[in-house]
Amino acid sequence: MTKPLILVTNDDGITSKGIKVLIEEMSKIGEVYVMAPDSPNSGMGHAITVDSTIHIKKSPIFGDIASYECSGTPADCVKLAKHEFLKGRKIDLLVSGINHGSNSSISVIYSGTMSAAIEGAIEGIPAIGFSLDDFHYDADFEHTRPYLSQIAHFVLKNGMAKGTALNVNFPNSQKGEIKGIKVCRQTNGYWQEEFDSRKDPHGRPYYWMGGHFVNRESEATDNDLWALENNYISVVPCQYDLTNYSAIESLIDSGIES
Repeated sequence: MTKPLILVTNDDGITSKGIKVLIEEMSKIGEVYVMAPDSPNSGMGHAITVDSTIHIKKSPIFGDIASYECSGTPADCVKLAKHEFLKGRKIDLLVSGINHGSNSSISVIYSGTMSAAIEGAIEGIPAIGFSLDDFHYDADFEHTRPYLSQIAHFVLKNGMAKGTALNVNFPNSQKGEIKGIKVCRQTNGYWQEEFDSRKDPHGRPYYWMGGHFVNRESEATDNDLWALENNYISVVPCQYDLTNYSAIESLIDSGIES
């Protein structure tokens, strides 16, 4: 029986601990092919490289597994893998991650991890973005292993709705034993930015961006942030179609059409 072809990428870079764990688990399921950024691309969103060259180099980091490091973005990695390096082959599953840090709520918009998964959905590939609620470089991923396989097997068996990618977030291992998996919605929240203004030795201004997260629905119990805070794995189906369908009739009725 032919093994499924699984494309693995991320946004933390090919040397991150998270992608190593993901590759180890996916290798138990199918034939793994790795195309990942050669350096961290966190917060890159769905950026693509259009004004400079992209360089690809074969990497020996994962032994016999076909692995390549890419100078481009996570979305670039998916495009190049599908249309150049795996041209003519059917990719059965795309997995991105495991990201160091959660991608719950509005963070999904900025996430390079999820943008790679969404790019897979655009290309018609069943795709999953995996993230862990721990930003530490040496984060503990061991508790994610059985669930990585469980969710990947589910998608391979059942497929995915057209234009959809799963946003999967794991709670921090320090919270104790995971209670289970919750299929839920994205939390309504936003990042309140704060800028630290400074000057360099030449007197030129520069800025450090910081801030804090604001949860607009702290009492809700059906969203991804609640799931993580209560030690569940959150699974949110995401789509690249950003149309607000409920607003279409309202705009037409208000007379915007001419």
